[in-house]
Amino acid sequence: MRALALAIIGGTGLYRWSGLTGIERHAIDTPYGAPSDSVMVGQVGAHRVAFLARHGESHTIPPHRVNYRANLWALHHLGARRVIGVNAVGGIRADMAPRCIVVPDQIIDYTHGRLDSYCDVAGAEVRHVDFGEPYSASLRAAVLAAAHRAGVAAIDGGCYGATQGPRLETRAEIERMRRDGCDLVGMTGMPEAALARELELDYACVALVANWAAGCADAGEITLDEVLANVAASTAQLVPLLSGLLDAGTTA
Repeated sequence: MRALALAIIGGTGLYRWSGLTGIERHAIDTPYGAPSDSVMVGQVGAHRVAFLARHGESHTIPPHRVNYRANLWALHHLGARRVIGVNAVGGIRADMAPRCIVVPDQIIDYTHGRLDSYCDVAGAEVRHVDFGEPYSASLRAAVLAAAHRAGVAAIDGGCYGATQGPRLETRAEIERMRRDGCDLVGMTGMPEAALARELELDYACVALVANWAAGCADAGEITLDEVLANVAASTAQLVPLLSGLLDAGTTA
């Protein structure tokens, strides 16, 4: 299988990748069931890129029902070796306001009951992967360098707290997460990052802050319209960032 320059997993509000041309759709039957949707493979300039909508292109799959194992396996099968997970998140830290772009370097997993390893199937080798640094340092650095070249403000580092969803968190839960050291809250960061590590993929998260988390700043009631508007504004900045990443040859 011909290698991909990059694979992108799109979160809430990001269901297609702008600029992807010559698209071929791959409906893949994996050993772990069906991915969230068909994988779109095409060209961004001279680069072969894959895109997969994490929740499906019509956003029909809630965070706790995403088949993360199938999604990562399908991208790996198609030739991906470097994956960017784009996640819509809530901001907890004061400088991580709506429409910010953050490249986190740590994660805390508050999810439960998700199929979170390739080891828990009959006959699979049990592997204890090193997950002390959950994101690929080289890919994170490449993303941040591309952001700088593109003139896109991106915050380097931060801790992503992954919650179960699909409901949003209470103020007390966010306050607990703040005490735990979380700077962002989202529902899809895990087990995606851990599964990528098991497949030996380079993986980085680009978090798009869609709203303030409950009780943070002047957060009122969070509406879907607000979330989608903020994600759209951040995505507009993400396009030149990732195009620059590709053109730099850092994902070849």
